[in-house]
Amino acid sequence: MPENSKKYDLEERTFEFARDVRVFVRKLKKDIPNIEDSKQLVRASGSVGANYIEANEALSKKDFIMRIKICRKEAKESVFWLKLISAEDDSSLEKERQRLLQEGI
Repeated sequence: MPENSKKYDLEERTFEFARDVRVFVRKLKKDIPNIEDSKQLVRASGSVGANYIEANEALSKKDFIMRIKICRKEAKESVFWLKLISAEDDSSLEKERQRLLQEGI
C-alpha cells in the first residue's frame, strides 16, 4: 500500500468511532443535559457500525442501499448529539468532541 494512501475499512472505522464516543462520554461532566444527550449519542454512534455490518450482509442491492442510508442517518444523528453536548470547560475534551464531529460528518 502506498505511503500516502489511507485504509478505508469502514467496519473497523465505524467500530472505532463508536468506541471513541464511549471513551469521550465517560470523561464528560455528569450534569443532566450531558447525561441525557450522551445516552442518545452512544446509541446513535453504535448504530452506525451495526447497520454498516448489516449492509455488508444485505440480501439484495435494495437492502444494501436502505441499510447504508440508515448508517448515514445515524451518523448525522451522532453529529447532532455531539453538537449539543457541553465540553467547552475542558479544552482537551472540546478538541476530542471536534475530532468526533469531523468523523461523524
